[in-house]
Amino acid sequence: MTETPLAPPSARRSRSRGRSQSPRSNEPGQNLHLRVPYITRNIPTYDLLSEEALDRIEATAERILAEIGIEVRDDPEAVRLYREAGASVSDVSANAWRVKFEPGMVREILKTAPAEFTQCARNSANNVVIGGKASVFAPSYGSPFIMDIDGTRRYGTIADFENLVKLGQSSPWLHHSGGTICEPTDVPVNKRHLDMVYAHMRYSDRGFLGSITAPERAADSIEMCRILFGSGFVDNNCVIMGNFNTTSPLVLDGVTTQGIRTYAEAGQASIHLPFLLGGAVSPLTMAGSVAQCLAESMSSCALTQLVRPGAPTVLAGFLSSMSLRTGSPTFGTPEPALGSLVMGQLARRLQLPLRCAGNFSTSKMPDGQAMQQSMMSMMSAIQGGANYILHSAGFLDGLLSMSYEKFVMDTDMCGALHAYMKGMEVDEDALGFDALAQFGPGEHLFSTDHTLRHYETAYWDSALNDDQPWETWSEQGGIDAAQRANTRWKKILAEYEAPHMDEGIDEALKDYIARKKASMPDAWY
Repeated sequence: MTETPLAPPSARRSRSRGRSQSPRSNEPGQNLHLRVPYITRNIPTYDLLSEEALDRIEATAERILAEIGIEVRDDPEAVRLYREAGASVSDVSANAWRVKFEPGMVREILKTAPAEFTQCARNSANNVVIGGKASVFAPSYGSPFIMDIDGTRRYGTIADFENLVKLGQSSPWLHHSGGTICEPTDVPVNKRHLDMVYAHMRYSDRGFLGSITAPERAADSIEMCRILFGSGFVDNNCVIMGNFNTTSPLVLDGVTTQGIRTYAEAGQASIHLPFLLGGAVSPLTMAGSVAQCLAESMSSCALTQLVRPGAPTVLAGFLSSMSLRTGSPTFGTPEPALGSLVMGQLARRLQLPLRCAGNFSTSKMPDGQAMQQSMMSMMSAIQGGANYILHSAGFLDGLLSMSYEKFVMDTDMCGALHAYMKGMEVDEDALGFDALAQFGPGEHLFSTDHTLRHYETAYWDSALNDDQPWETWSEQGGIDAAQRANTRWKKILAEYEAPHMDEGIDEALKDYIARKKASMPDAWY
């Protein structure tokens, strides 16, 4: 699935009429040379640990799976698949089973999983590769609250959800629309997945994540993709991913395993993420957390291959430290960043795509703490070789809040990372000898031919930073970064234009949503 597939019918129609679907630039001509549908890294990964140390972590993960095992709850079909593959199974209760795997068994099962795959978007120019040297940035995920510096911290709504999809679509520095960008609490729990998936389809033309909160909601997400792309296209291509959490420590609940099976049966991709809080649900030593993360994610990924060998699957890790004085999670700290580097090494050993880290922060404002913590965490994903980086924009308040201001601050930083990951060219032109030779010693280089050739593309240019002298900045009101970001997100939304969608497809999606909603009473919990 690494080849770029033909565009689905909906995408081909959308390109044949209306304007271009690519997101507009931050400013006219700004950073256009860096725009790509996903990043192909031209910098090396940072390999923190020796092969001997990695062997010890892998051996501990295998020991966890063999001697402690994974508890599977409320899904006898998943248990049957594991048992038939050779796992030993013992009853824990009427609806729970302890599943143990001999050393090497899970690794052998995972050999059928692709090292990389393509997720298709409705605009095929926005298809992304997941795996290999590709890195894909997506917005943050799962926050119940919305925050802005106008004084708001409130529960998210479907209007906020749509706004955030629009902000993501408008940024050239994100590659993927993400999933539950915020929780739209004004829509019933059992129906909001329909509105969220539709918002991604309607207000973005990039890839997205579907629902995972119940197997029937996962099925709805895939069925809506069949309407959007066409059933035949979905049968032969990955068009949607699900982001599944294990229940740490060492539990796979039935909602999760049934959702995983639903995506895998349809040939769609799934991400397998332990959310590990050191000292609470994992050892507080980072090597121990990484070993547990590997064990949980591998065993969850393996289920996809037992359902459908070759189904796209993504190894993942969400590693977090904890304040041992208060018991609160801490994000953007150095120890989990080191853990993300090691997860990169382990994923490359397994030849699986990796999701980890992102722009994490526990700050309550889009301030210096927020960006310092975010950079610590995000750089670990970049240096560690992460392929799919969820939480690339908007993460604040320990993931409890999605911030409009931090969203655009983070996407600006993602633009800088495009330049960083592009690496450095070293050829005759890049070495710039003629720039010095043209006028000789003691002469400035502003008007040299070399400068004039390269001045538009030599450096990344922020759309948000203020790099003026202090006097000019002060005369213009002394506006800080958060205030500039506040102005910027409002301007982006005011200028947003939705990508074209075929009217017939749009009506079919709306009809599907209306019928599904009418088939069940509202549920608010």
